[in-house]
Amino acid sequence: MNIAEIFELEDLRLVEQSFADLTDSRFNSILTEQGASEGRLLLDEAEEPLALAFQGADDWIAGTFLCRNPSVSLIDLFESVNGEIFQENRAVFAAAVREYFSNILIAQVPPSIEDLNPTRRGILGTLIENIWGGGSGETCVDCCCGSGVGSLVLRDIGYSPLSYDNDASLLSRGLFTGRLLPAETMCINAMVASQYVEPSPKGIGIMMGEINSFSQEMWEAIVKELFTTTKETLITVGTEPEARLVAAWGEEMGRTVEVTENPKDPIYDLWVCEAHIA
Repeated sequence: MNIAEIFELEDLRLVEQSFADLTDSRFNSILTEQGASEGRLLLDEAEEPLALAFQGADDWIAGTFLCRNPSVSLIDLFESVNGEIFQENRAVFAAAVREYFSNILIAQVPPSIEDLNPTRRGILGTLIENIWGGGSGETCVDCCCGSGVGSLVLRDIGYSPLSYDNDASLLSRGLFTGRLLPAETMCINAMVASQYVEPSPKGIGIMMGEINSFSQEMWEAIVKELFTTTKETLITVGTEPEARLVAAWGEEMGRTVEVTENPKDPIYDLWVCEAHIA
């Protein structure tokens, strides 16, 4: 179900320009300035606001409240046009918003060159399944998903990926090949992922790094955000020093972290960090 269908409209566009914009309260003001002749308010199952749509001069335009709150002026505008109220499950609407922006990304961003080693799918799938077992549809975050090999493997073994990266060309490649699915994918900064991602049972960060003196601060922020949003976390890196850094960051956040070597894949996922809440 797409966003327009949720609002029972033939067509609708979002005021935000990208998924990353969903936290930006400036778009409340931009939406208010559009004016309105009609309005529709979307609530979730707990009757919390999900989005507001207004009929402007030429089309319907909406703002979303998955990652921010509506302003008083927006609510006043809705009430001034005696708007209608609709309701939808939050997860359904969130998937529709991800699909909306993923489809824009596919249309606007050329995909990167193919970067998947065909043998990696089976090796990585075996690694994750040996640690966690097969899934039964539960959500698993794929942090810094790149072109989507981790998400592909998660689907193979029964999990529902929620994938994010800030490299639009890699995401475009993953969406083009089907390793990433539009309703599951976000183009966001992984250093602030908790602003967009609700807590999930599990999460992976596959082939993180290179973690060096120049990039260590960035990777620490990314890894800690992944720990913040997941209960069980699996991270792979290329070297033991990188793995020890990841373990230290996890322990700072109250995680128990086990570091092991994975000789079955000496190129991509040689060192494995399994973390869970202590």
